[in-house]
Amino acid sequence: MTGSVTWQQLRDLKTSELTQAGDKWHEVSGRSASDRAQVDRAMSAKLRETQESDSAEAALGRLRRLSRNFQYVQTECGLVRTALNGLAGDLAEPQLQLKQALEDAASLNFTVHDDGSVSYPAAKVDDLTGAKQEAPGGSSLGSSRLPLEPPGLGSPGQQSLYPGYAGFRPVNPNAEKAQDVADRIARAVRSAREIDARYAKTLNGLKAEKGLDVTAATLKDVFRDTADVRATAGMHLAEGIPQDKSPAERKKWWDGLTDEQRQEYLKVAPDLIGGLDGIPAVARDEANRNYLPVLIDEVARQGGDDAKTKLDALRMIQDKLGKSSHPPMFLLGVGDEGNGRAVVSYGNPDASRHVAAYVPGLGTKLDGDFVKGTMKRAQDTAIGAQDVDPSSASIVWLGYDAPQSADVMTKGDAQRGAPAYNEFMAGLSATNANDDPHVTAIGHSYGSLTVGTAAKETGGIPGVDDVILLGSPGVDAQRATELGVGKDHVFVGAADNDPVTHLPTKGESALAAGPAWVLGGPEAVRRANDLFDVGNDDLHFGKDPASESFGAQRFQVDDGPRMVRDVGLFDAHSQYFDPELDGVSTDNIAYIVGGRPEDIVREKQR
Repeated sequence: MTGSVTWQQLRDLKTSELTQAGDKWHEVSGRSASDRAQVDRAMSAKLRETQESDSAEAALGRLRRLSRNFQYVQTECGLVRTALNGLAGDLAEPQLQLKQALEDAASLNFTVHDDGSVSYPAAKVDDLTGAKQEAPGGSSLGSSRLPLEPPGLGSPGQQSLYPGYAGFRPVNPNAEKAQDVADRIARAVRSAREIDARYAKTLNGLKAEKGLDVTAATLKDVFRDTADVRATAGMHLAEGIPQDKSPAERKKWWDGLTDEQRQEYLKVAPDLIGGLDGIPAVARDEANRNYLPVLIDEVARQGGDDAKTKLDALRMIQDKLGKSSHPPMFLLGVGDEGNGRAVVSYGNPDASRHVAAYVPGLGTKLDGDFVKGTMKRAQDTAIGAQDVDPSSASIVWLGYDAPQSADVMTKGDAQRGAPAYNEFMAGLSATNANDDPHVTAIGHSYGSLTVGTAAKETGGIPGVDDVILLGSPGVDAQRATELGVGKDHVFVGAADNDPVTHLPTKGESALAAGPAWVLGGPEAVRRANDLFDVGNDDLHFGKDPASESFGAQRFQVDDGPRMVRDVGLFDAHSQYFDPELDGVSTDNIAYIVGGRPEDIVREKQR
């Protein structure tokens, strides 16, 4: 359909022909993918294995170009297919509206003319004396209504149809119905014309430049084409996604799609799939890798210091994804909302029997420190756990806005983050292929409050067997039993020189705690608490998780450097995950995550 769509064209349109054409484009896309695989895995690989010469390098260069060409054809033909499917889907609604209007016209014995106007027959109506009179027929035109006289008024000098009422004539009840039918036809045609014009522009843009070489500019054009198709057909794609369903229902939906439909989402709407809990990790990883260049381009256009911080981090993540890692890296979520979002797994969380999901705390955001430091904590945890059981994976979950400064003293960020964390964990339960996977929730610093808040929600943290709290200022609980996994499955690492694990609960104590820490470390803080009648096992967010009264399993960690005397600042708060600085802590974490908690080195509770 091109040009000015008529109601006859819309009526006669067979949307199945559009989807069938899309299937043909998909066949071309699939053949191109197969040919590319043949070039990469057979021809190029064989040449690299058997030949070492300048001519072999030249041949490999030509094969790489051929591979890029096939990749380009695969992507562009796939985009055409998506656009045609979207066009068929979007035209279905106005076509249905038109057919319903035409059916109503036929049932009322109206005539629909080529221009969309609707004629209606004369009708017998009662006049004011009760006698039957003839109300004339007429015509209605949708949208731009014909200039009609006030109901029941005749033209000047016209003989009245009602004796004694000069200038009055009966109103045909069909007139209003005909006008309604004409309006509905006009609205359906207007909608179809808008859809047709929008898709025509997008489809006309899916044209390759002349020549055989796919250049960097051509590949950039692929991103632009993908964005255009997404903008045009995005609503069609989004309507099918069960956004408001549970992760288990989303998993069922994804499993029910054909391979072609899945690829359509991954290529054209990766941002809708990459962060959707309940979608398998491999698919989320592919979606987020496809989306990352688009997100980088969007953030680069924003400007400002905050955008630059996120942009640098996104580029660092992209660089890491381009390199091999041990364990392999899966990008399960990425975004620029709030302070930035990133969910990264080391090891496949769907295939692993043991999975840990770590929530970072104070000061964490999408920046260089997150990529270089926070992500490394998850990687080190995965490496340690795989030494205990090779079927292990570790995730860092930055799916919420961690507090950045003074808001660390409030529960708001934890209360907002907890439901999102629970939904993510429900997604892990839905996609893990093992019958009874062993799942560990890890919270560090303020992240332990987020984990504790999540654990106290109705039903607890989905699928979680063990909870590890590290450097915790409290978890808004008085007993380990409140976290839903049993006190024997709540594990605590608290360095004595970690000031966060001594964070006072009252304003008066807070005034004394800082000077007390400088003068004498944790023991001085305890004495200050006694002075202000604050319990030694009370922290800012409830009982000290390392205390005897809390009842968790405390494991041994290095005390770490003291804040002033050893010029440690907050180093003791940051080394729980570091195998070089605190091998005892990392070994204990690995034993818990890897399913052997009986091997941890225990430490006396406070």
